[in-house]
Amino acid sequence: MRVLALGPYPPPHGGVQTNLVGIRDYLRGQGHWCGVVNLTRFRKPESDDVYYPRTALQVMRLLFGLKYDILHLHMGGMPNRQLYALSAVACSVPGKRTVLTFHSGGYPASPPGRSAAPGTVRGWIFRRFDRVIVVNPELVKLFHRFGVPPERVHLIYPHAVGPPPEAAWPDRLHEFIQGHSPFLLTVGLLETEYDLPLQIEVLGRVRRQFPRAGLVIAGAGSLEQELGELIRSKPYASDILLWGDMPHPLTLRAIAGCDMLLRTTLYDGDSVAVREALGLGTPVIATDNGMRPAGVRLIPAGDPAALYAAIEQQAGAPARPPAAAPDQRNLEAVVQLYRELLQGNDRMQS
Repeated sequence: MRVLALGPYPPPHGGVQTNLVGIRDYLRGQGHWCGVVNLTRFRKPESDDVYYPRTALQVMRLLFGLKYDILHLHMGGMPNRQLYALSAVACSVPGKRTVLTFHSGGYPASPPGRSAAPGTVRGWIFRRFDRVIVVNPELVKLFHRFGVPPERVHLIYPHAVGPPPEAAWPDRLHEFIQGHSPFLLTVGLLETEYDLPLQIEVLGRVRRQFPRAGLVIAGAGSLEQELGELIRSKPYASDILLWGDMPHPLTLRAIAGCDMLLRTTLYDGDSVAVREALGLGTPVIATDNGMRPAGVRLIPAGDPAALYAAIEQQAGAPARPPAAAPDQRNLEAVVQLYRELLQGNDRMQS
């Protein structure tokens, strides 16, 4: 089996990247080939079948020139015209089966999501994929409204994780963690929708109750300078560590080692970081978006009093929840979908 993945490839490390890498590692562990065409502005030297095209023409050359059976596009955020155009071209490559994973959980409530209909150009494009994978039930309904046949829409949650790898602590991070308790962690992009100023403001109140409390913000994004300035304006600036992009093995170790993971969002879908935390037995406080997994302590969006109360309650909880057993059924479900598509190819050719 040869699978070509299109989408964001780390760095930076986000939820879509984590899911893409998880599928790739699982495939390669079973002896299959899986190449990646990175679709972000972040680039590294090409190696290990990971490609970094700089132009649309270079993307086209890879799609039509590489040898593969299945093309799997990973689409997150709010898709733009270029991504829709790429989808239409990807579904036109002769002899290839196509899969779309749509990661944007907030899309159904957006204006484009509310206008979903079979007669739209988006509906026509989405119906060209052989299979569509979505990460929450609201997205299932969305693609039905686009006219994608129900048998081609598959709900497969982001994969769970096993024990955290033994990633070495960087000295600066280790010293910060050792000097703070409770150790609060947030993992995500440094963008408006993650409402990170809320966490920064609330930490001041938390420290009045817990004087050694500290917050680590892991992620990259457009608000890095703005958030840095906000942090430096606080008298407790030394108790907030704006780390930047964090490699996934270190992220998992940080999630496993923190006292609680914070996920405050203005809009959000299914979060890989939240599922990773639950799988590692780490308490999670998250904005209620109507689709959080069981075991998350929920708060309303943009509510500092609720966030403080949840942190206070969790800090006084008698014990951490148990870690979940390692589970790769989500990854196997994706690979099984690939197998079914290839078997369909065989039947069509016979």
